[in-house]
Amino acid sequence: MPPASAERRSPRNKPRRGEGQWALGYREPLNKNEENKKNDDGLNVRQRIIDVYSKSGFDSIDPADLRGRFRWFGLYTQRAPGIDGGKTAVLAPEELDDRYFMLRVRIDGGQLSLAQLRAVGEISTLYARDTADVTDRQNVQLHWVRIEDVPAIWERLEAVGLSTTEACGDTPRVILGCPLAGVAEDEVLDATDQIREVYEEHVGSPAFSNLPRKFKTSISGCSHYCTNHECNDVAFVGVVDENGTPGFDLHVGGGLSTNPMFAVRLGAFVRPEQVAEVWAGVTGIFRDYGYRRLRHRARIKFLIKDWGAARFREVLEKEYLGYSLPDGPEPPLAPDTRRDHVGVHRQRDGRYYVGFAPRVGRVSGGTLSAIADIAEANGSDRVRTTADQKLVILDVPEERVDAVTEALEAADLQVHPSSFRRHTMACTGIEFCKLAIVETKALGASLIDELERRLPDFPEPITVNVNGCPNSCARIQVADIGLKGQLVTNDAGEQVEGFQVHLGGGMGPDRAFGRKVRGLKTTSEDLPDYVERVLRRFLDARGDDEAFATWVARADDAELT
Repeated sequence: MPPASAERRSPRNKPRRGEGQWALGYREPLNKNEENKKNDDGLNVRQRIIDVYSKSGFDSIDPADLRGRFRWFGLYTQRAPGIDGGKTAVLAPEELDDRYFMLRVRIDGGQLSLAQLRAVGEISTLYARDTADVTDRQNVQLHWVRIEDVPAIWERLEAVGLSTTEACGDTPRVILGCPLAGVAEDEVLDATDQIREVYEEHVGSPAFSNLPRKFKTSISGCSHYCTNHECNDVAFVGVVDENGTPGFDLHVGGGLSTNPMFAVRLGAFVRPEQVAEVWAGVTGIFRDYGYRRLRHRARIKFLIKDWGAARFREVLEKEYLGYSLPDGPEPPLAPDTRRDHVGVHRQRDGRYYVGFAPRVGRVSGGTLSAIADIAEANGSDRVRTTADQKLVILDVPEERVDAVTEALEAADLQVHPSSFRRHTMACTGIEFCKLAIVETKALGASLIDELERRLPDFPEPITVNVNGCPNSCARIQVADIGLKGQLVTNDAGEQVEGFQVHLGGGMGPDRAFGRKVRGLKTTSEDLPDYVERVLRRFLDARGDDEAFATWVARADDAELT
């Protein structure tokens, strides 16, 4: 792959004035983030954490490291307690910072051995006040971490093959993969080797440690498309070509946040042995041609929106690969909202996997250790995380399935959950996140309980995604009911926590972003009433087998309020 240079320009690739694209000769930093990265590679902060900050304490940390380079190793200062959502965008960073950290453990492909799962559980118990959240990026996030303890945490993680390297920051973040890779009866292909190759060759490399912004990858051969390729910066989607050869269909430029865009198919077929090289090419284009002037336009989705798929593919093949990729088939998507692998299902080897649902991804160190004990007691050595805040125990002998199910459900980890437990997700929220405006985790858990009580036999797989701010970490635009946290006015005229409502979003063959009805907001207190009301109207008005999103598209505004 060629280095970025001012000379490498195509006639049709005229400079976009002032966007800070390296490949067009604009190398001077155009904002504070870019200046910080130019001054020192984020990867270099690791040694300062070990040698200086962990020994001298929080007050010794350089602000440029604290609010910048620490992210290259999965560390964010968490929100100081007691700061309400109205002050999120008002206070300076140092006023929002707590002296404790969120630490993100990257779990590429969602793959964990029991030794790794136990290590995370023990770290949570010893160093993170027993906190742990399974995210919709297949990571585990810990809270209340002290800088003094970070080197010891790294030692424990690295001893079992885990890492926090580039779990955050303007870097290639965790690689999503199907939790059933290698065991699913109906998978297109097992992408485990491709995930491992990309990770080993490129994660932590200075070649990709200064991207314009974060970069999210999925590589999966799942026939249920559980990694949600539509929302990733680059996605390799399992397909079979006209010759019966399994490989990957290449998608680029997906992302949600405040400017949601679905990934664009390049129409190129990638053989398994080409994945790491093609990934490096796509990531290199982002590094070299990505927009670095404005942070809100620095994602790859804006570049491909401006270029289009054909031009992006041409640059990839001519400037970065040096060869052409053949055309390939589209993935045969089917209407199916159940991508989470929850429940008991047979593996290709005759054993079973058991997928289960904690409440909105919130667990604890003790719970993670208990899951490891349950798996080990029943003949399994492998646990997986999913992209929907769920977990899966693999390799369960048929005669042990009931024992695993009973043990999990006794720990409130439901194998056969209600639709609401199964399909409700929540981001971190104001409890720990400095960007959040409202509380999410406890609200999501209580919403599940309330809806199970009010609608105990609700038949449909309705997704309810709860987000504490506009950034859509919980994928609000592609949920049946997406809730974007903001302050709203209640009946008494008071500013209180609440949500803007998005309705009828989804992925798959009929992908769409949720519909926003003018003025449709709800307070957190009134949220159960609102969700119950709109779901009852759906049940009363739906046609035969009509999906919620289909009904939303044809319903009038009054029916949705």
